[in-house]
Amino acid sequence: MASWHDLVQYVKSTYRVLREEPDELRIEYSFRQYGDDDRTQVIVLAHEVLDKKHDWVQIASPCGLASQINLRSFLEEIGHTTIAGGAAIMGEHVVIRHSLPLENVDFNEFNDPLDLVACTADQLEEQFVGGDDY
Repeated sequence: MASWHDLVQYVKSTYRVLREEPDELRIEYSFRQYGDDDRTQVIVLAHEVLDKKHDWVQIASPCGLASQINLRSFLEEIGHTTIAGGAAIMGEHVVIRHSLPLENVDFNEFNDPLDLVACTADQLEEQFVGGDDY
């Protein structure tokens, strides 16, 4: 069983932390492992508590401003190409996000969803925004 504290310690030892708050970490995900030294993606990890007793981690990554993305085309693309996570509008941004229960998560099981969210958000950002701002 992992706790939020355990996950934070693992993430801090593995990724570049951009900002840390009690229930949120912002990290920079690098695509160097895929041979691309130029692209990075911001990932927000948030500690969520379901029903006041179950700890979860939400993995979210912005793709662009909702006001600048054709949301119908964006959602259609996600429906055709995305296998994990979903799209949401958080504040002014469209994000790709996925959640995991901390109770059963192993750090190896955390990395795959993190990779999927980061890669999906980066690809959609490139396709719909045309840059690498996030």
